[in-house]
Amino acid sequence: MTDFRYDLPQLEHGIFLTDGGIETTLIFHDGFDLPHFASFVLLEDEAGIAALRNYYCRYLDIASDAGTGFVLETPTWRASADWGKRLGYDAASLDRVNRTAVEFLEGLRARFDGRAGPIVISGNIGPRSDAYQAASQMTAAGAERYHGAQIRTFEDTAADMVCAITMTYAEEAIGVVNAATRHGLPCAIGFTTETDGRLPSGQALSAAIEQVDAETGGSAAYFLVNCAHTEHFEEALLAGASWTERVRGVRANASRMSHAELDEAEVLDDGDPEEFGRLYRGLTERFPHISVLGGCCGTDHRHMRAVRSAICIAPM
Repeated sequence: MTDFRYDLPQLEHGIFLTDGGIETTLIFHDGFDLPHFASFVLLEDEAGIAALRNYYCRYLDIASDAGTGFVLETPTWRASADWGKRLGYDAASLDRVNRTAVEFLEGLRARFDGRAGPIVISGNIGPRSDAYQAASQMTAAGAERYHGAQIRTFEDTAADMVCAITMTYAEEAIGVVNAATRHGLPCAIGFTTETDGRLPSGQALSAAIEQVDAETGGSAAYFLVNCAHTEHFEEALLAGASWTERVRGVRANASRMSHAELDEAEVLDDGDPEEFGRLYRGLTERFPHISVLGGCCGTDHRHMRAVRSAICIAPM
C-alpha cells in the first residue's frame, strides 16, 4: 500500500497554522444562518464568498506575519451525500460545490504566495452522521464507499490532501483512509474525544489510532485531535506510548464544555484566547512533533493570534 506520510510539507517544515471554528465564527460572529452547520452553502453567492474570503484572510495574515506555513481547509465538512440531500444537493451539485471550494482556496493561495510559508490545500471531510455521537456506525467498507465520492472529486482538483475531522469511531476513519489511498491523496484523520479522552464510541484514542494504522497499513499521513478542549485529551497523550508520535495536529475547542453541553448551548463559549495560546504552548513543549495548530468550536482569529504569540512565532 502506498505510503503518503512524508509527502506533505507540514510534516517536514516546522509549525503550520490553520483556521479556527469556521461554523461557530460564521454563525455567532458574522450572523449567518448555516443550515445543518454547513458552511459550503456560502459558496453559492457573492455575499457568502466575501464572508469566507474575509474569514480565511484573517488567518492567512497571521501566518504571513509569522512566516509559518498554512493548511487551508475547504469549507466542505458537510458537503457529502446524506447532508447534501438534506440541503437539496444531489451528486452533481455536490461535485460542483466541492470543486468550487478548492478553486476558491486556489485563489487565496495565489494571493498569499510568497508572503507565508508553504500553503497546503486540504479537502475537508466530515462524518456521515452526528459529530458528537457514534450511535449510527458504518463498516469500514461502507465508509469507503460513502466518502469515496467526495474524495474522488478532490482527486480531480488542486487539493494537496484530504482531512477528515470530528471522526467519532475508528471504522469510518479507516474507510476514509482507504478511499484516499485508492484515489492517490494523502489523508489526515482528526478524532474527537469526550471529556474523558475517549472517542464518542467509547474507544480509547490510542486504540482508535492503532486500529486505523493496523487496518490501513499505516497509510494515514498523520492524525489530529479536534473539537475537544486540550484538557479533555492531554492526559491520553501523556500516556507516552509510540502512537502519540502519529498525532501531528491539534484543533481544540475554546470551551471546556462537554459535547452534550455544547449541543444545548445558545450562547457561544469562546473561552480565553490568551489562555488558549498558553495551553498550546504547553502542548508543543511536551509534544514537539505536533506541527499543525488550529482551532475548532468557539475559536477564531484571536485564538490563533494568541497561539502564534505563545509559541514564540514573532511577527516578521
